[in-house]
Amino acid sequence: MPNPGLPRHVAIIMDGNGRWAKQHAFSVMMGHRKGVEALREIIRYSSNIGIKVLSLYAFSTENWSRPEAEIAALMRLIVEFFRSEIDELHENKVRIRILGDINALTASARDAVIMAQERTRGNTGMQLNIALNYGARDELIRAVNALIADARDGGSSAEPLTWKDIEHHLYTKGQPDVDLLIRTSGEQRLSNFLLLQSAYAELFFPQKLWPDYTVADYQDALAAYVQRERRFGGRTT
Repeated sequence: MPNPGLPRHVAIIMDGNGRWAKQHAFSVMMGHRKGVEALREIIRYSSNIGIKVLSLYAFSTENWSRPEAEIAALMRLIVEFFRSEIDELHENKVRIRILGDINALTASARDAVIMAQERTRGNTGMQLNIALNYGARDELIRAVNALIADARDGGSSAEPLTWKDIEHHLYTKGQPDVDLLIRTSGEQRLSNFLLLQSAYAELFFPQKLWPDYTVADYQDALAAYVQRERRFGGRTT
């Protein structure tokens, strides 16, 4: 039974894999692999305690500027992740949704994420959003273009747009806004991740690099969240 004080939607920017690898004299890809190990535990714990939505920033639209060898290795890691984790995720009723334009992914990565989405489509447990080739500005442009296409197909309307109109065309359609956003490694920026959905999110910036981030650290963030007073622009007195 979910704790009513917990956030409905947690978003995580998993930052610090490269720095972790450098600190330990490993390759960057070893840092990413260690990051997947940390990720596995956070997903499992979030599902077990009743988090409704967990969003993970895996690959941004800006990450294409990284070295080609690293990008290719990351694409392979995406395939490995879904092959190794999909059975457990499905058994635990987790529903996977990919945020972002998957058309630019390699064919194997694209096939893996499509398969994961299709296999878990009917699941009723935690919704797991994985942002791949995602950027919040691109998401907004996509939503506006969809609204323009709707108006063109249905005849122009003089009615002004509302937030609900835009929300309907976001990747997170039908999901609650982000309540808690965590970025590891001590960096204090959002890096174009779920900007619209995080308008009133509580922000946490732990110092730990992502591969070192544990369930205990996550529990600390959740406990601190429960203690925060959320006013959404209003006041209590």
